[in-house]
Amino acid sequence: MRINKKQFEQLVAEAIDSLPKKIKDKLYNVAIFVENYPTKAQLGKLDKKNQYTLFGLFEGYCQASRLNFGPVLPDKITIFRQPICKHCSNEKEARQQIISTVKHEIAHHFGSDEYGARKASKK
Repeated sequence: MRINKKQFEQLVAEAIDSLPKKIKDKLYNVAIFVENYPTKAQLGKLDKKNQYTLFGLFEGYCQASRLNFGPVLPDKITIFRQPICKHCSNEKEARQQIISTVKHEIAHHFGSDEYGARKASKK
């Protein structure tokens, strides 16, 4: 299935907008990006080799373990367009996968391990 980058970015924005207010209000110092594929370095961080198996990635320090560092660069969440498009057969599926991926990566931002993030992405 194909979704151009602009449409995909709109779906990601809608996924973020659909989050409960209590979650959106707690998002702090995190930037969310859309890229076509994960880089080799990003895949290496997770010991993955296939660029189509990674839908999203949180990079940074989770809020739960953040100390008072003073000014720091924002944490980064990246949602990967091509792996999601390859995995989904229609726009409805893609929309649901994007929502799930956004929730999953935000859960990591709040300090969840992989099990907790998977649980959060299903809500």
